[in-house]
Amino acid sequence: MNRKLRSLICFALIVVISIPTFSIVFAGRTRRGPPEKIVFIHYKKGYGKPQKEDKGYYKLLVKGAKWRDLLIDVTIGLDITESAINSAMGEWEEHTSAVLFGDIYYNETADWDSDKPDGDNELVFGDYPQEGVIAVCIVWGYFGGRPSLREIIEFDIMFDTDYEWSLTGEFDKMDLQNIATHELGHGLGLGDLYKLRTSEETMYGYSTEGETKKRDLYLGDIAGIQELYGE
Repeated sequence: MNRKLRSLICFALIVVISIPTFSIVFAGRTRRGPPEKIVFIHYKKGYGKPQKEDKGYYKLLVKGAKWRDLLIDVTIGLDITESAINSAMGEWEEHTSAVLFGDIYYNETADWDSDKPDGDNELVFGDYPQEGVIAVCIVWGYFGGRPSLREIIEFDIMFDTDYEWSLTGEFDKMDLQNIATHELGHGLGLGDLYKLRTSEETMYGYSTEGETKKRDLYLGDIAGIQELYGE
């Protein structure tokens, strides 16, 4: 058998062997099961227990899990103040080169999706049936398998009507922009922090009335968002 014929046979064998591998990879990207959800409960200081102790100054939702398609549109209920949400979104965008968010839409029928995603990232007020809860964020996506295939596809945020809410940091009310900045951090791929040394971070897991420091990202928050979406 001459050299040229041997080369052609080897090439044909490589192609045949590779086809199943390519098919598996392709199938892994296109044939996924139903989305998973991760629930974050934001407690008033003095309530709740941390789920896991944190080691650093920021925590990723799950390694590799982030938005793969940016310009994230947000839908808000009619009683949510757009300026507070817009400022919260802008704070995250200010610290990364990526353009994270798209448009804000009002929808009087916006609701909090706790059973399955509906394709809208919704922020609403609602009555959460647990004492001491300020807000709850559900993040929907694909969080298993290879990190390069993980992604966030939706988030839904509820601000609890057990509290009075403010736009100006009133001492006896929850500040909407403050809490929204924290919850949007979950929606972008960051987890809660609970160590006292992380209490200046926006992603610190406790808040209280009159607090406004979460409006501005701190060092760990900035490092986390830049790991996900670039400097």
